[in-house]
Amino acid sequence: MNASVAIQILPKVDGNAETCRVVDAVIDYIKSYDLPTVVGPFETVIEGDYDTLMEIVKGCPKVCVEAGAPGLLGYVKIADEMRDDDLVRLVRRIGYTEGLPVVTDPGIIR
Repeated sequence: MNASVAIQILPKVDGNAETCRVVDAVIDYIKSYDLPTVVGPFETVIEGDYDTLMEIVKGCPKVCVEAGAPGLLGYVKIADEMRDDDLVRLVRRIGYTEGLPVVTDPGIIR
């Protein structure tokens, strides 16, 4: 696993029952990918390959519309490992060599 996303979908529908129905359809769609998933009260977190996660993110609004929501608000948080060698060297220099307290251990370099 090299990335994770947190997805929050807020369908623009009337009533709690309809909101839950549409959100449940999105959760079922996400779970269909069979990736490590944690469903929380405010967002669903998925771990996996970055490209697969972006495919899932792109599909969530489509699922909402297909479930009958005329609109939605969607929020996505993305955590991904740094793969750019120049960026890794910069973070190591700033964080470990220069010891700036904000980035002493960013936790994203493996």
